[in-house]
Amino acid sequence: MLEKQILMENINKIHTTELGIERIKKNLKIDGDVVDYCRNKILNKKSKIYRQGKNWYCEIHNIKITINSFSYTIITAHIL
Repeated sequence: MLEKQILMENINKIHTTELGIERIKKNLKIDGDVVDYCRNKILNKKSKIYRQGKNWYCEIHNIKITINSFSYTIITAHIL
């Protein structure tokens, strides 16, 4: 639970690149603000958040979001 708390405390640092935006939109088949979408998934009480190596992972419903743990950059997101 401590890991989830650390990510929540840094939720405003979460961002992505232009390429990341396009990749995530394509992978999740969504329109709109990708960062807000991912932040909302991370903030959902049902989300499973864990850290492995240099990345945070958030799994909720059928989605897995990968976030760099140092820069808080959303690397990718996939439908499981």
